[in-house]
Parts: sequence; structure tokens; C-alpha cells
Amino acid sequence: MKEVLARAEEKMKKSVSVLEKELSEIRAGRANPAVLDKIKVDYYGAPTAINQLAAVSVTEARVLVIQPWDKSVTRLIEHAIQKSDLGVNPQSDGTTIRLIFPPLTEDRRRMLVKDIAKMCEESKIAVRSIRRDANDKLKAMKKNGDLTEDDQKQGDKKVQDLTDRYVKMIDAINERKEQELMSL
Repeated sequence: MKEVLARAEEKMKKSVSVLEKELSEIRAGRANPAVLDKIKVDYYGAPTAINQLAAVSVTEARVLVIQPWDKSVTRLIEHAIQKSDLGVNPQSDGTTIRLIFPPLTEDRRRMLVKDIAKMCEESKIAVRSIRRDANDKLKAMKKNGDLTEDDQKQGDKKVQDLTDRYVKMIDAINERKEQELMSL
């Protein structure tokens, strides 16, 4: 039973960490280096992340500065950013690339809040699916005689408690990100 609970908790933690990573990539009016994580540069035939080719820093609230270690890559990074759906035009002086993020409009903020709510709901569905799988495993263990009925019920309760805890965590993440977006 402990193995089932431990595996369920591990999967739930992973669902929450994936959600947090996805949310960190959403542009909230502030410059965040995580928005560049999905953009790959074709570097000697291999798709390479920008943070592996350059130092990325936030100089002001809405300005990202990218300083390539190899100056010959500057053009490639610029091109990759332009082709991406980031919605920001890179400004380059040949050695440094600046990304200046415009302030978000009210409509865009509301759309982002809806997108975030949808992502959080998908994470909750994933957590509930993990709960269902864990409960099915506990039932199978009871059927095989590995667990008593009381142990199975206790296991079901622990799985439900785990699920409730992670759903509350997801709700808190959603609320925090929503406040971050709407308070700019």
C-alpha cells in the first residue's frame, strides 16, 4: 500500500511541477528568461536552447538582455526569436540582443487568465486520474488478498487526502498567477 501511495504522490508532484514550468513560460508583462525556454536555435545542425548559447538576464522589469558567448550566433538567435510566437521583436547591436516586452492590455490579461485556468484544470484532471489509478491498484491488491478491506479503505482515504492536497496546491498556483497578471 505504501508503494502505491508513494508512486501516486510522486506522479502528483510531477503534474504540479509541469504546471509551474508551463506557467513560468507565460509572459506576464514582466521580462522572464523562462519565456525563451521553448525557442531553439539551429546551432551547427542541432536545435539548441538559447540559454545554452548565451547569458540571459533581466535588466529592467520589461527588458531581457541576451549576450551570446559566440558572437557569430547573434543572428541565429535573433532569427529564432522572430520566427517564434513570442510577439517581441529583438533589437540587436551586433553583440547584444534586447527584448523589450510591451505592457499587456486588459483584454490580453483576461485571455491569459482564462488560459491559466484551463491549464490548472487540466492539471487537476491529471491528479484525479492518478487518484483513480491508485484506487484501482488498491482494489486489485484487495482482490488478490494482499490487503484487507479496512486497509483498502484506509488507503483510499489517504489517496483522497493526497489528491485534495495537490488540488489545493494547484488552486493556490492559479490564484497567485492570476493576481500577478491582473495587478500589473
